[in-house]
Amino acid sequence: MTTQQLDNSRVSKHLGQTSTYARDYDPSLLVREPRSSNRTYLGLENDNLPFCGYDIWNAYEVSSMTENGRPVTAVAKIMYPCDNEYIVESKSIKLYFNSFNMARLGSTGDECLAEIKERVENDLSALLETNVVATLFNPGDIERAKITTYYDRGYTTIEDDNAMMDSMIFTEYSETPSLLSGPYGILRLDQLTLYRYHSSLLKSNCRVTNQPDWGDVYIHMKTDKALTSNALARYIVSFRDECHFHEEICECIYKRLWDLFTPKELAVTCLYARRGGIDINPTRVSHVDLLND
Repeated sequence: MTTQQLDNSRVSKHLGQTSTYARDYDPSLLVREPRSSNRTYLGLENDNLPFCGYDIWNAYEVSSMTENGRPVTAVAKIMYPCDNEYIVESKSIKLYFNSFNMARLGSTGDECLAEIKERVENDLSALLETNVVATLFNPGDIERAKITTYYDRGYTTIEDDNAMMDSMIFTEYSETPSLLSGPYGILRLDQLTLYRYHSSLLKSNCRVTNQPDWGDVYIHMKTDKALTSNALARYIVSFRDECHFHEEICECIYKRLWDLFTPKELAVTCLYARRGGIDINPTRVSHVDLLND
């Protein structure tokens, strides 16, 4: 991957700049970026994608006020499909949510949250030219929610194999798809094999600011070719110096696996750590039913 071919002029409106927080609700703060700016490099065409899926954003700093000045807080989950033309730039959506802070919306807390939901869905749907769904949660409900771990889903964490990890030498820190082949190439198996790997070693950098983004990656792949955990570990680590947005990283991993392993099933999910009060979680799958997992 490379950032040399990418135009950052649109997404630099807020990213890397000193920002003044708006005291009034202001949807004009939102900035969009064409998905094609990176998909072209990967050989992906918006009208012929080898995947479907969603981008899911969790915003933890959502607040406004009722008409009598009572503060109301929430966590917003925002979801939109990956087959539209645009993504929203992360700092712009943070500034956008902060523009609600002093706005007085509704006579009750529920009315206030309903107004935020409606405006968010309308503003983002118009910006991204797709159907955006926003769900607002009480912060306390999030704390009490039951957590399902990757172990429960049958994923193997690569770095749990300490002996393997300690014996490996890592030298590549720019995305290198040839690492997936291993030293002897990709071997064909006699039957389809299901791989379910998880790793928390995913680290990349913002395309504009170069600030680090930390994440977990989940890979579900059914193929008749051999994927070794050490080859996958080397490949995931090779993103460590890459400067791209979260969605671009997820699609790159998917595309490399799709091209090299011609899988019958493939799902890649990247769950990034919260930064600036927001986490971004893209999912790309070969079949719609894999989204349920």
